[in-house]
Order: sequence, then structure tokens, then C-alpha cells
Amino acid sequence: MIQRLRIKFTKGEDIRFISHLDLMRTWHRALRRTRVPLAYSSGFVHRPRLSLAAPLAVGATGEAELMDIYLDRRMSPLTLLKAVNAQLPSGLDAHTVEEVPTSLPSLQSLVQAADYLVCGNTSHTEATMKEAVQEMLARDSLPWEHQREQETRHYDLRPLILDVHLQSWREAGPADAEFVLAMRLRADSQGTGRPDQVMAALGLSDEWSAIHRLRLLLQREEQ
Repeated sequence: MIQRLRIKFTKGEDIRFISHLDLMRTWHRALRRTRVPLAYSSGFVHRPRLSLAAPLAVGATGEAELMDIYLDRRMSPLTLLKAVNAQLPSGLDAHTVEEVPTSLPSLQSLVQAADYLVCGNTSHTEATMKEAVQEMLARDSLPWEHQREQETRHYDLRPLILDVHLQSWREAGPADAEFVLAMRLRADSQGTGRPDQVMAALGLSDEWSAIHRLRLLLQREEQ
């Protein structure tokens, strides 16, 4: 009998620059060392049935990342949690493991949005930054282009931005301030918002220093 377990975990500072592929390899190695009875795909190449909800950009951190794993024998979620945490590298920590029905749609298809915090330093004033945010949110469309390898994609960035607001502001000098912008961005089959693109749209592409994903919102959680 196949068992489906959902792991909530942190991707911290120590591993913020590893790629999505390397992250999945790290999880696979840790689960194998734990002797978890992973289920594998059928076909010519057998792959472990691990499914990440939504990849994080290289350089970003996250505190409530989600991954589904499939086992070919039943295992206690608590036993798995304790065992796998002993095998994970610094910066990667599992918080919870829960069993979910195998009949549910894929984890990726359930993701609707994501909440982020973007930190940085700016020479702009607090009023100027708030005004830029309000002007962006008031727009009906925000034509955008994204270069990926040899391909240039053209699309409207505005529908991907659900909310942006200035969460904190601290004067750090005569012409310098530290800020934190909170963002809720769309992340579904129709499109995925990226915090760095939102910062570029605000004219702040050179002023942010860290992106942190607070949580992923699944269909049943969206508010």
C-alpha cells in the first residue's frame, strides 16, 4: 500500500544558494540514509517519488516549504521526522510530517499563492516607497518581459501581484533606511510571481538584499 506523507521544512541561510535540483538530491540522500521505504516511479528510469510544492529561487530562503513523499510501506510520521532530521545538513530542517490522502491532487496543483518578505536598504524616503507601491497596485496592467536563455517571454506582471505593503521601516543614516516589504504573489498553473521582478517594477531592483518565503497557500487555505 502506498503512503503519502507531507513534510514541512525550512530552507535556511546555510543552503540558500543551492539549486532546486541539488535540494532534491539532498533530500533523497537523507531519506535513503534514514532507510525510509521510498516508492519509485515505474519505467526505464526509476526515480524516487518526491514532489516539491514550488521551487525557491537560488538565494532565497523559506520557513514553511512543502514536499510530498510516497512510501511503499507504512511508516509513522513522527518516526520519519526524528530520523530524517538527524541526516539533514545545516540549514535544512523538517518541522512536521503528516499523512495526506493519496487521492488528493498533486501538491504542485494545489499551490495558489505565496507570501514573501523582501529586505533591503534604500536611499528613498518612506513616503516615496509607499507611493511607488500604491501606484503599482493601482495599475490595470504591467507589461513585462523576461529573458530566459535564448527566449524572451512577454506577459502581464500585474495579475501575479496580489498584495504588496511596507511592513517595516528603520532609518539607518542620513540617506539610508532599512525596509521590509511584504508580498503575496500568485503561484499557480497560470503564472508565478517573482519578488525580484516586483522589486524591479518598483524601481528597487538594486536595493533589496534578501528574499524569504513565509508560506505557500494551498487551495483550501487561500484567503
